[in-house]
Amino acid sequence: MKKYFVTGLLIWIPLVITFMVLAWIVGTLDQIVEWLPNGVHPRTILGFNLPGLGLVVSVLIVWLTGLVAANVIGQRLVAYWEALLARIPVVKSLYYGVKQVSDTLFSSNGQAFRKALLVQYPRQGSWTIAFLTGKPGGDAVRHLHGEYVSVYVPTTPNPTSGFFLMMPKADVIELDMSVDEALKYIISMGVVAPPARLSSQPAALHNE
Repeated sequence: MKKYFVTGLLIWIPLVITFMVLAWIVGTLDQIVEWLPNGVHPRTILGFNLPGLGLVVSVLIVWLTGLVAANVIGQRLVAYWEALLARIPVVKSLYYGVKQVSDTLFSSNGQAFRKALLVQYPRQGSWTIAFLTGKPGGDAVRHLHGEYVSVYVPTTPNPTSGFFLMMPKADVIELDMSVDEALKYIISMGVVAPPARLSSQPAALHNE
């Protein structure tokens, strides 16, 4: 009975957690529909709530925003909007900080979170997985002697929190592993290991 019970848990736990996460995402996005006027609200037209409509509306809004911002008029509107936000002291710092991070992460030519690394942390001889986020900047560069890289060391099992480190490039090993595989490895606390690639050999982060 114990064997069958554990087998059943291994089947149901991933399904239930996946369903709960998806239900939370859909439920959160469905709150957007509540902003619609009563005259065009799906509950008024159909007589009942339509689950998942908020997700469709959110995707449509994001797609239309990108479509508008891709032309000249849209770019001028975005520039005007950013100039307006730049005049608000607290909003300016928050908005441009988030914008710089998002531009770096989602830029097609950026290197942030494009490579999984093997680094020694929190002490010599103890290894963990990190992600390349770029190179040190600002006044920190003046105090660093040699070539350094900026890395993000995520925590387990929640990779959204972690530590930002500036490490010598020679001490960083680039892994033959995708970012998705590395994240899965971290979230599972090392239980779900990526498949070994016999052709790959650990090496220091190469010059680009």
